[in-house]
Amino acid sequence: MKASLNHPSNNSYRNGVEILSIGTELLLGNIVNTNAQWISEQLSSLGLNHFRQSTIGDNSERIGSLVQEISSRSNLLITTGGLGPTPDDLTTEAIAKSFNVSLFERKYLWDQMKQKLSNSKLKDYSSSLRKQCFFPKDAEIINNPRGTAPGMIWEPIKGFTILTFPGVPSELKAMWKESACEFIQNKFSDGFVFFSNTLKFSGIGESTLSAKIDNLLKLKNPTVAPYANLGEVKLRITAKAKNSSEAKKIINPVKAKLKEEFSKFIFGENDDNLASVVIKELKKRKETLVFAESCTGGLLSSSITSISESSEVFKGSIISYSNELKKSLLNISENQLKRYGAVSKEVAEAMSINAKEKLSADWAISISGLAGPNGGSQEKPIGLVYISIAGPKNQITNIKKIFNSTRNRVEIQTLSVNVSLNSLRLILLSNSK
Repeated sequence: MKASLNHPSNNSYRNGVEILSIGTELLLGNIVNTNAQWISEQLSSLGLNHFRQSTIGDNSERIGSLVQEISSRSNLLITTGGLGPTPDDLTTEAIAKSFNVSLFERKYLWDQMKQKLSNSKLKDYSSSLRKQCFFPKDAEIINNPRGTAPGMIWEPIKGFTILTFPGVPSELKAMWKESACEFIQNKFSDGFVFFSNTLKFSGIGESTLSAKIDNLLKLKNPTVAPYANLGEVKLRITAKAKNSSEAKKIINPVKAKLKEEFSKFIFGENDDNLASVVIKELKKRKETLVFAESCTGGLLSSSITSISESSEVFKGSIISYSNELKKSLLNISENQLKRYGAVSKEVAEAMSINAKEKLSADWAISISGLAGPNGGSQEKPIGLVYISIAGPKNQITNIKKIFNSTRNRVEIQTLSVNVSLNSLRLILLSNSK
């Protein structure tokens, strides 16, 4: 049975949406809470902002107490988890108890459950599955087309509605799309949507960027918000409008201003990453790429091959972690290694030139450095990385980076990859065909 969707719009019940994730496994870190992220995106698409998310373990008293607290400040609560047949699935029972309401069996749900499981021999009163058929008397049922645990739509007190969903992501999404989304849209949405466009930056820090766009960060519609990841900064531009087309019209002037002012630093939008952008540009130029990696140990190659179309431009790489392989595979001389050391501009440059020649490519990137945590010296500290890019017509670009010594090994390797790809991107842009 689907929930009735013909509720009149109530203008007073449009704000204060909260998400409550229920499950001790979430608190223990056994699983990642992807449900809350997905629901947040769905709420944004409906034009609904929510300002709080909570996670709680499988404890009836604590669940009930938190639901009561939420009812005093919010109009809509969406819960996930705790609807299954096991003893620690307590959501429906705990919510009802917190409002001093009894549960009643919906017998037709038990019949449906047996049909879903193709097992009419389930014992009517001993099966733990039967507990999933009990709900408050005036609750509406959210059908679960992918599993056995239904959810509910319930308004225990005036102005406060609860929607419950299982914790299984595929079941949650199916139930949401089948009925819950339309219910929320009809009762809580004001007809507007949120639409976001994310610009991605490399080569500039979050604080520097934020200082330069302070006026944009104060905008109300669209809003502009910075987010820092390792090696890149994101600017999310979000507009509220009647539809996505109108939202884009609000976003576009701000995006154009940013692209004009920070053209050197913006490498892509939304799902773009440095590897995909480099591949796209090399495809346009019909040019090929190879790598010679030392301290990154194949991470640069992995970043490129994670893109589905990389085979059209990427020919391969030489992972020469040891000096022996630098000599035998990349023709680095014993004299170069002794005179300059493996971590040096001279050796990195020879690695890129020889890799380009040996693997017959248009472009080659080499990386040699000290990722730590051991092996550094005063002359060559942990975080010192040399990158060399060899291109057509004997074009050579050498880059020296000293990453902060507080960075761990993986961070230094990741930053080395980001700098390598971003440097090649900038070279390609400066030599646009």
